[in-house]
Amino acid sequence: MTHLDPRLTQRALGARAPRYTSYPPATEFGPMIGPDLMLDWLGDVAPGERISLYAHIPFCRRLCWFCACRTQASSGTAPLEPYIEGLEAEAALFAGALPDDVTVSHLHLGGGTPTFLPPELLTRLFASLESRFPRAPGAEISIEVDPTEIDAARLDALAAAGVTRASLGVQDFDPEVQAAIGRRQSFEETEAAARGLRARGIDAISLDLIYGLPHQSHASLTRTIDQALSLEPGRIALYGYAHVPWASKRQVMIRDEDLPSPRSRLDLSQEAAERIVAAGYERVGIDHFARPDDKLAIAARTSTLRRNFQGYTTDTATTLIGLGASSISRLPRGYAQNAPATAAWKARIEAGRLATIRGHADAGDDALRRAVIERLMCDFLVDPEMFSDPATVRGWCWTVAAAWEGAAALDARGALRIRPEARHLTRMIAAEFDAYAIHGSRHSAAI
Repeated sequence: MTHLDPRLTQRALGARAPRYTSYPPATEFGPMIGPDLMLDWLGDVAPGERISLYAHIPFCRRLCWFCACRTQASSGTAPLEPYIEGLEAEAALFAGALPDDVTVSHLHLGGGTPTFLPPELLTRLFASLESRFPRAPGAEISIEVDPTEIDAARLDALAAAGVTRASLGVQDFDPEVQAAIGRRQSFEETEAAARGLRARGIDAISLDLIYGLPHQSHASLTRTIDQALSLEPGRIALYGYAHVPWASKRQVMIRDEDLPSPRSRLDLSQEAAERIVAAGYERVGIDHFARPDDKLAIAARTSTLRRNFQGYTTDTATTLIGLGASSISRLPRGYAQNAPATAAWKARIEAGRLATIRGHADAGDDALRRAVIERLMCDFLVDPEMFSDPATVRGWCWTVAAAWEGAAALDARGALRIRPEARHLTRMIAAEFDAYAIHGSRHSAAI
């Protein structure tokens, strides 16, 4: 392997860039998208189309300090049933705007802590959604699981609901790191959750880990990786901690001086990735790993990998409906986001209106740039001949290759490829294709 010019890495250390789970990034969404336009967009969904469904459960018994998701603390279950009622009403509004024979290919419950719901509400929610959005054959039904908020009754409810995949939040098993991020969770609790899922036939298990956390060291992260590998998950996500206290106020609990330096962040991520690959996993995109027989690894090898708000996915649906406070829907004509505050979201739903308050309507070359950025993030390759306007894409590739000479190169056909040793620069290189004002302090660290 040739060596990367260290000056290229230096350009990215400490820099910020979007994660490109959407284009444009959600920071560019504006207030011009409302319920009426959303209904108009839903009219484009064809009869018999397969769509994706995401339901956001914002409640947590504890608020982890590292988290930048839209969540709210609740010491008890009192607000949960009214929230589920709101989800059911919202699902009915969407179902009424879609053709009767639309089916769901992917359903994901995220949060927050979906498993904070008691078993009877989990059962009710899954049944209610399926009654309005029938599942397509082979649909993937997934849920985020907090190992400290799961028990036999909840596990039984997930199995009965037909859940096929569970994503277990781990972050880091080291006690000092956990204390610094406000999340106490033992390896034994996580192991028990994985064991309980498998005992009920839910064998597709993913683990979410984070590098760049306060007090994290090479030794502590190595121990966490080894413990995670011992659970034999099908997939591992290794995210970089997004320290954005201006956007997530709880992160002020994490002191800047306790965080690893940008150089240490990079070293942590690379050493952890090497350890995961050495255990037999294949790299998928910039921060995922999967066993060779996993659908995600197969998609990466066959250039069918996709990227959305849940990260890397095999979901090929062009329509994703987001339910719940702050959820984002993706449709062929743009993005639409719900009111983030639970009370405001529910008030709109109770008034019989969709809760859309902001988003982005595609204009100009948005769709083309989105497609290019997605392929770069998934394949580390942009082949102009794959796109509707190859001449324009070829011109972009020439410009980007010049800006990142040594990290990305053009072949004889004008296709841009990121060198393997430069893949940690992918978000920065993708930003070169971004026509919006994406540089600045609003985004997380690029490495």
